[in-house]
Amino acid sequence: MIANRKSQDAILKKLHIARLNTMQEEAQLAIPSVKNTMLLSPTGTGKTIAYLLPTIGLLDASCKNVQLLILVPSRELAIQIEQVIRNMGAGYKVNVVYGGRPFSKDKLDLKSAPAILVGTPGRIADHLRRKTFSVENIVTLVLDEFDKSLEIGFESEMSDIFNHLPNIDRRVLTSATKNIKIPSFVGLKDEVVIDHLNQEQSKLLIKKVISEDKNKLQALLNLVHHVGKKPGIIFCNFKNSIEYVSDYLTNNNIQHGCFHGGMEQIERERVLIKFRNGTYQLIIATDLASRGLDIPELQYIIHYQLPLRLEEFTHRNGRTARMNNTGTAFVLQWKNEYLPEFIKTPLIQKLSKSFQDLSSPWVTLFISGGRKDKISKGDIAGLFLKKGLLNSGDIGIIELKNDCAFIAVSKSKFTTILDNLNNTRLKKKKIRIFKI
Repeated sequence: MIANRKSQDAILKKLHIARLNTMQEEAQLAIPSVKNTMLLSPTGTGKTIAYLLPTIGLLDASCKNVQLLILVPSRELAIQIEQVIRNMGAGYKVNVVYGGRPFSKDKLDLKSAPAILVGTPGRIADHLRRKTFSVENIVTLVLDEFDKSLEIGFESEMSDIFNHLPNIDRRVLTSATKNIKIPSFVGLKDEVVIDHLNQEQSKLLIKKVISEDKNKLQALLNLVHHVGKKPGIIFCNFKNSIEYVSDYLTNNNIQHGCFHGGMEQIERERVLIKFRNGTYQLIIATDLASRGLDIPELQYIIHYQLPLRLEEFTHRNGRTARMNNTGTAFVLQWKNEYLPEFIKTPLIQKLSKSFQDLSSPWVTLFISGGRKDKISKGDIAGLFLKKGLLNSGDIGIIELKNDCAFIAVSKSKFTTILDNLNNTRLKKKKIRIFKI
C-alpha cells in the first residue's frame, strides 16, 4: 500500500470522529486486501468514510493522473462526497463533475488532473468519450449507491464507462439495499460482502399520528409545533404535494425549504446549505432526499404521504437515528386511510395544542468569492468579526465553495452587515454579499 500523505488518525481527528464503527473497521481490512468489495449498510452509518479511508490510502502521491473514480447517482451526493474528501485534508486533489454544470468549467478544473474524481454516470461517460482526462492510472472504482444508479436509468452510461476503463483492478460497491442484481459488465467476481443491513436501528422510534381530516394539514401543523425547534424532513410522494404543503406552512408562519427533482440544481444546493446551518429547521421533500444526502443531527422525519414500498419507508427512516443517535419517524395517517402492511408500530403520538415560535435566529448570506480566490473560512470569519462588527456568537456555519461561500449570521444583525460589508475587499477581491 502506498503511504497516505496524512495518517488515518490525523484524518479522523480532523473529521471529529473518535473511533470507527464495526462496519467501517471491517471495510478498512477488506478493501485494501481484495479486488472486489460489496459494502451493505443502512443509510447514515458512515459508508462514505468506510470506503474513502482505505481507497485514499492506496493512492500514489507521485502520480499526476486520476487514480480513484467514484460514481454516484445524484449531483447532491457527488458534491457531498467532494466536501467530505476536502474536509479529510488528506493532501490529494479532488474534483466533482455532474450534469447541469458547464462542461467548459469541468475541462478547466480537470486541466490539472485530480487524484480523485467524483461524478454522475452521464457526465463521466461524456468526459470519457471526449478523452478529457487520462484513464491510464484509474485502478480503483467506487460505485456508491449503485442500485440507485440502475434504478434511475444509468445502466447504459455505466456500461459505457466500464468499456473506457481498461485498468480497473479494484471495485467497491456500496448500497443500503440488499439483493442487488449486478450486471456482468461490472466484472464483480469473488467479492467480499460486508453486510450490516440486518442490524436493527434500535434507537429509531416509529410513531403514528392520527388525523381527523383527510388532507392531514392541521395534524401536520400540530405535529411540527409539538416537536418544536428540531431539524426534520417532511416526506411527500409528489412535487405537487410539496407545493400544497409548503403553501399551508407558509400561511402558518413555519419557515422551511423545499427539495424535489423539479427544482434547479442551484436551488436544491442552497436549500441544503440553509438546512445545515439552521436557517431552515424543516425541509419538505420527495424521496430524492431519502438517500445519499449527509444531513447531520436530523432528529425526526414525518411521512406526510405514506410511502408506497417498504424500501422507500426504510430509506426515509434512515435519515434519522443515524450513527448511534436517537430519532423518531412519525407516520401521519388519516383515520380512514389504509396503512401498508410494512408499517407496523403500536405507538400513537398524542399531540399537545400549544403553539410556539419556530422561527430561526439565523439568515444565510452569499459571498461572491471562494477557494479559487485563495479565500479561507478564517478570512471570512475575520471579515465579519472585524469590519462587520459581530461577536463570535453572531456567526454560524460557513460553507466554502470553489467560487463562492455561504455564511449563517444572526438575523437581528444582517442588515447592518450588508451595509458594512457589501462591495468590500477580501483577499484583494471585491466581493458582493447578499441574503439568499
